Amino acid sequence: MDMIKIENVSKIYKMGTIDVPALREVSFSIKQNEFVSIMGPSGSGKSTLMNIIGCLDTPTIGRYFLDGIEVEKLGDNDLAAIRNKKIGFVFQTFNLLPRTNALKNVELPLIYAGVSVKERDKIAKSLLVDVGLGDRFEHNPSELSGGQRQRVAIARALVNTPSILLADEPTGNLDSKAGAEIMEIFNSLHQKGATIILVTHERYVAEFADRIIHLFDGKVVKDENVDRVKK
Repeated sequence: MDMIKIENVSKIYKMGTIDVPALREVSFSIKQNEFVSIMGPSGSGKSTLMNIIGCLDTPTIGRYFLDGIEVEKLGDNDLAAIRNKKIGFVFQTFNLLPRTNALKNVELPLIYAGVSVKERDKIAKSLLVDVGLGDRFEHNPSELSGGQRQRVAIARALVNTPSILLADEPTGNLDSKAGAEIMEIFNSLHQKGATIILVTHERYVAEFADRIIHLFDGKVVKDENVDRVKK
């Protein structure tokens, strides 16, 4: 069964009396443990599609199935539960708390989930070690490089062991070396069984995935399998 199934999804925003389509009859499916890039220029609908996949928004028309569940029929509480348990988010701007150290930033979702202090400390430390920050537990974001901040953000996205990892331009604020290192972390997570969906406008980043879905003017114009970058 497909983990994600998008069927004829359109998203239309109202700007006064004008309808502005962001997505136009988009259809595709993604299986468990796939690594997929969604690529397109600014204004192509990438972020809107990511928001729908991440249960942050719903289609105007069409259907979205996540693990066989029709998402747009769920209420706010059910959607919040899916976001907390099934989906990990990684953003271009890191979205870390500036006056909070790396360990506490990673622990944050576990606090909301009611995990004990001892257990969340253990989980957060383990994940920071996994992303190469075992010596940076007590450092605040201002004391970390851009690449290190993104590593903290990836560790935080993984604390609830999500079945899907969504990454929106995760290398956008990084130099090429740090960006390649971050993509190698995604490669490693994929090899361990993670399903990864990556939004980017850069071809060399998209090619770290096994498959690229190309968007243009809100439509899927190409869906291709690629030879994933091997480092």
